Amino acid sequence: MTRMQAQGLADSNASLSPEPQQAAGLGSSNIVAEARRYLGGNPTSRSSLWCARFMNMVLQHSGYRGTGSDMASSFARYGQRVSGPQVGAIAVMSRGRRGGHVGIITGIDAKGNPIMISGNNGNRVREASVSRGKIYAYVMPTN
Repeated sequence: MTRMQAQGLADSNASLSPEPQQAAGLGSSNIVAEARRYLGGNPTSRSSLWCARFMNMVLQHSGYRGTGSDMASSFARYGQRVSGPQVGAIAVMSRGRRGGHVGIITGIDAKGNPIMISGNNGNRVREASVSRGKIYAYVMPTN
């Protein structure tokens, strides 16, 4: 049934998970809502390499302490590690030799890939599916 639903909703940009997920906590939804406020813009003072700064800003505005680092990889050692994508989890990605990328999970697409809001994606805040194979850590924020 889930597969049929996923196929039918694939074109509607729905956030549908092929596997049951843990329910996201209230704090998780607050982080997603805060990140969505900035879609299409650049709320940081940086012209490059600002995904981690954006993530720290979203966490701070949501009542969490961030990493304080402008390195995406700093989030791999942050919060509580979880085994897979969950709404509100922070995803840390590898970009080969050119560093990393970080964002917040907002759902799962019909192909099972996480949907993520991140800063510095095309020099703006964007929400897009990412290849699950590029993500090497998922963490939930903790205070």
